[in-house]
Amino acid sequence: MSDWTAPTEDEKRVFNGDGDSNATIEVREVDVRLGGVAVLSGVSTSVESGSFVGLVGPNGAGKSTLLRTIAGVLSPSAGSVLIDGVDVHALSSREASKLVAVVPQDTSLSFAFDVRDVVAMGRTPYRGRVRTGDPVGRERVGWALSRTETDHLAERSIADVSGGERQRVVLARALAQDAPVLLLDEPTSSLDINHQLRTLELVSELVGEGKTVVAAIHDLNLAAHYCEEIVVLSGGTVLESGPPEHVLTEGVLEQAFDTRAVVTRHPVTGSTYVTALPDRPEPTRGHVHVIGGGGVASRLLYLLSGAGYEVTVGALNEGDSDLETARSLGLDAVAIEPFSAVDGGARRAVSRLIDRADVTVLADVEVGSGNLVNLDCARESRSLVVIEDRPFGERNYAGVEGRELYDSLRERARVAGEDELLSAVASALGSEREL
Repeated sequence: MSDWTAPTEDEKRVFNGDGDSNATIEVREVDVRLGGVAVLSGVSTSVESGSFVGLVGPNGAGKSTLLRTIAGVLSPSAGSVLIDGVDVHALSSREASKLVAVVPQDTSLSFAFDVRDVVAMGRTPYRGRVRTGDPVGRERVGWALSRTETDHLAERSIADVSGGERQRVVLARALAQDAPVLLLDEPTSSLDINHQLRTLELVSELVGEGKTVVAAIHDLNLAAHYCEEIVVLSGGTVLESGPPEHVLTEGVLEQAFDTRAVVTRHPVTGSTYVTALPDRPEPTRGHVHVIGGGGVASRLLYLLSGAGYEVTVGALNEGDSDLETARSLGLDAVAIEPFSAVDGGARRAVSRLIDRADVTVLADVEVGSGNLVNLDCARESRSLVVIEDRPFGERNYAGVEGRELYDSLRERARVAGEDELLSAVASALGSEREL
């Protein structure tokens, strides 16, 4: 005898995409106490329907507690959580689960179910237990497995899959739940970088299809790239909220994480990019001269200056964003007229700075006849670091002369990516001082 019952009209609408699956979230002055300890205090925030909001903050800031409160798992001692105007804590567990699906940080399971059965558990709010005769649920489970790229695991025991695979299976279970709100607690913590990106790309696609998503994300740069808004929690309260570029500032990060950081734009994606700096900069660490241009050195200048080095830069044309960055940081820079080549006076000024510098850094610049002089001056450096994130052939506009000069510099330099700048400079400086 089959235990299947016909799907409800609401369930049909959700599966067929005919209903309004969006949901706004309003958190109003929420206090949560656990074991007599205040974990959240007066937390208020709102999430627009169909948006992707990231929760960031140090360990113990209350991110997981806030997610569990939004899901209706924890009841606040004060305040309320409304989803599309409905108090989630006034609903039964079954009804709340039709509104909110959760991907927890801990994805361990007590029993060795097959992966397909684990995903089918997402249908529990509609059936009360897994029902093999549920055609809507069966199709939805297949869809969730496919969307999370776990369909090849369907017949395997959940005990036999890796931690990263299990995390994607639990995400599939949440998708099968058909809730308009999706909450994720560190959804990429067990994944390699490839699957981190694929998971967040999938979440972004779901947001584009109408899901409202709130995720606690440890990696600030992933949060800045994928989330439309960021909520910074610190000490159980909302320190700041808004678009990443307005929220992830040096001041906010120092206040929230008690650490120093440089915030710039990622050179490829253009998204806000955060780099942590050493706790105790040493003002006399050494002098680094940077050869840049076209904006490729701006982040290097921030990093080196923030790490406590004396930094100079040039020669740069007026109007170049690298020159503007140098001036905003109060750095000594050699400037030349817009669109002009490096002349004799500028060359002498650059040579003096390179002669005084302990280390010279050649950024990932585009090279043409106008700035070949900068590279020629670099041959005089005591110790040289070449930042190479793009093949030189893609940025060489000076022909054979440019190639030969660059290759001669590269042969005697430490070659590093932009993210390896500080370690490469420290290594170069250490070697220089041993001589």
